[in-house]
Amino acid sequence: MDAILRFVQQTGFYMLFAEIGENWVNIVMILVSLLLLWLAIKKKFEPLLLIGIAFGMLLTNLPGAEMYHDIFFAGGHVNWEIFSGAPVTQEFIDGLREAGVSEAVLSTVQVGQSVSAGLIDYLYLGVKFGLYPCLIFVGIGAMTDFGPLIANPKSLLLGAAAQLGIFATFVVCSTLLGFPMPAAASIGIIGGADGPTAIYTTSLLYPELLGPIAVAAYSYMALVPVIQPPIMRALTTKKERGIVMKPLREVSKTEKIVFPIAVTIFVALLVPSATPLVGCLMLGNLWKESGVAERLCKTAQNELMNIVTIFLGISVGATATATAFFNLQTIEIMIVGVVAFGVGTAGGVLLAKFMNLFSKNKINPLIGSAGVSAVPMAARVSQTEGQKENPGNFLLMHAMGPNVAGVIGSAIAAGVLIALFR
Repeated sequence: MDAILRFVQQTGFYMLFAEIGENWVNIVMILVSLLLLWLAIKKKFEPLLLIGIAFGMLLTNLPGAEMYHDIFFAGGHVNWEIFSGAPVTQEFIDGLREAGVSEAVLSTVQVGQSVSAGLIDYLYLGVKFGLYPCLIFVGIGAMTDFGPLIANPKSLLLGAAAQLGIFATFVVCSTLLGFPMPAAASIGIIGGADGPTAIYTTSLLYPELLGPIAVAAYSYMALVPVIQPPIMRALTTKKERGIVMKPLREVSKTEKIVFPIAVTIFVALLVPSATPLVGCLMLGNLWKESGVAERLCKTAQNELMNIVTIFLGISVGATATATAFFNLQTIEIMIVGVVAFGVGTAGGVLLAKFMNLFSKNKINPLIGSAGVSAVPMAARVSQTEGQKENPGNFLLMHAMGPNVAGVIGSAIAAGVLIALFR
């Protein structure tokens, strides 16, 4: 009978419901993960990554699973002394408390306790060391055609203008909401609508917010067709939305090969901290455009991209524990994130309108909204909105210029913030 009782007490059902007053937040987080799974599967909101994030969130909030432990990464770095199985000491607890680690996280361990690392603890090391976002950028580069950007260099300005959301949000979070500078920088990156860049920046600057920032970034990326059109229509006239742009010139193979090399050198010298992201992006693109590394290009596009997406989604989702996610900060991040995304969209549209004051060949302002990094969804939204006003208007390739420029721009913006606050 005692053995049966011990077995019952070790079940997740007992842990979850025996102390419902303490574990109700876990139940809420489980329901949130189920909602995200529904959005990913039923509504197809970024399913390739959101399913992994939601399932990782589910796993980490199931009592007794012990697949991820906040304490291993508390304080912004890997606590190798307990990661290796050494008992927790009072000095270790006091050090984390002085570093500002919350009591909720510290309460998950006791002095003298040895904690065994779970599967996701090991997978999360790839996020902590910045491996997964950079590897995803290799795959993105291998799938990206920079031809529209090369053919119309002015679109680089539109991509840069769309990063306004990043810096505007940083200012709001640091001055009005009272977030520490590194946290404000991490939240601001949501405005670039670039999930891997948001994860990379947050993992280096303020990993305590990685869960809510990742969920916000990918949620808003999935909601591009919902968030952007009202802003685009509000800032443009019917006549502007109907502007027909001239076809882009054909870009030579030599230009496409030189471009990733030149961008890597320039960005590495200008913002060295952005080199990991931009360098990986351009390496993947060089494999694609060179035409002599087809096998590597296909691997980057498929096998590498798929494997890393699985690991990244599960490990990032697992950081959304009840202690890290269920607080006022998370609500503020979700609200500020959508504002950041809206400001970025508006920045690209308004700059396009401004450029038209001095340009002979008018730019359809709708393509400015594609300056956010959500490739190729933002470009498709520009195309859709343009055709609503003029069915014969084809803006997709024009919008791809600012769209891919936004990927580069968000990586550079992240590099600037990392250099300032790391």
